[in-house]
Amino acid sequence: MLRPDLLLHPTPKGLYCPPGDFYLDPVRGAVDRAVISHGHSDHARGGHGKVLAHPHTLAIMAARYGDSFAKQTQAVEYGEAIEINGVTVWLSPAGHILGSSQIVVEHKGLRMVFTGDYKRRWDPTCPQFEPVENTHVFISEATFGLPVFRHPPTEHEIDRLMRSVADNPDRTHCIGAYSLGKAQRVIKHLRMAGHDRPIYIHGSLEKLCQVYEAAGVSLGELRPATLDDMSKSAREVFRGEIIVAPPGAFEGKWAQRFPDPVIGFASGWMSVKQRAKQRGVELPLVISDHADWDELTDTVREVDPQELWITYGREDALVRWAELEGRRAKPLRLVGYEEEMG
Repeated sequence: MLRPDLLLHPTPKGLYCPPGDFYLDPVRGAVDRAVISHGHSDHARGGHGKVLAHPHTLAIMAARYGDSFAKQTQAVEYGEAIEINGVTVWLSPAGHILGSSQIVVEHKGLRMVFTGDYKRRWDPTCPQFEPVENTHVFISEATFGLPVFRHPPTEHEIDRLMRSVADNPDRTHCIGAYSLGKAQRVIKHLRMAGHDRPIYIHGSLEKLCQVYEAAGVSLGELRPATLDDMSKSAREVFRGEIIVAPPGAFEGKWAQRFPDPVIGFASGWMSVKQRAKQRGVELPLVISDHADWDELTDTVREVDPQELWITYGREDALVRWAELEGRRAKPLRLVGYEEEMG
């Protein structure tokens, strides 16, 4: 069997496959050929020569960077195997956001699985994570790779938001949620919890919500959270309503334009009380698009690889856990991937 580091190894631009001459989620500069796991900007960047990804990921990249984000694109459905310079590549659902994929790379009897970012719990806006059998090397993130991170059920946090809306009918609920994946997931869960009123969204969410709708994810009635008219009567329209916006929108005075706002933030990091306090978050919602500690360790046990590689996050804790279980593991310490939105 081929030695793993001869099939994939870390470089300053990201994980590189020498026999196939392609990169996985390159993070620095443009490359000739890239295989992209999902559409978040720290994994999917414009300017590459050839880009291979799931069709939904390509649609997301086009919405963010324009139709000419790459010189050439190739859409690959889940389970569809293709050859790149003699190396077999196929995708399996990662459960992170719409289009998110584990990238399976196979060559000379060796199977390596690069997860990108992933989560294990059910998400109504994307296919659920599917473990890849017979994996020799499992390449995992570790954003929440500490035993302290154990996320509550998403439905529990959405119920908290619904109760707050019911208990504060005269206040506007402004919920910070990353514009791709988290925002659409929060909106969909609100619909499933019975919130059938219009939901107001920041302008930066509009195109991405349209991509989700085009993929068959119904988000209900969405209206722009704009205030061209700053009169009191215009602002009153938002009283008692829910507004979803990217976290950056709350760093200035944007949210303060709405009537007596309740500031919420949907992120796995909201389990850290100090982070919520620093951001001035009144309603912290522990909703993460990443696997928590139990999900990380359970996934490694389920996949049962011969070797575990960890891309970024709390690498040392997960490596130590693996060693105590008698597993071979090492940190890759890849730079360029963000953890902030969680």
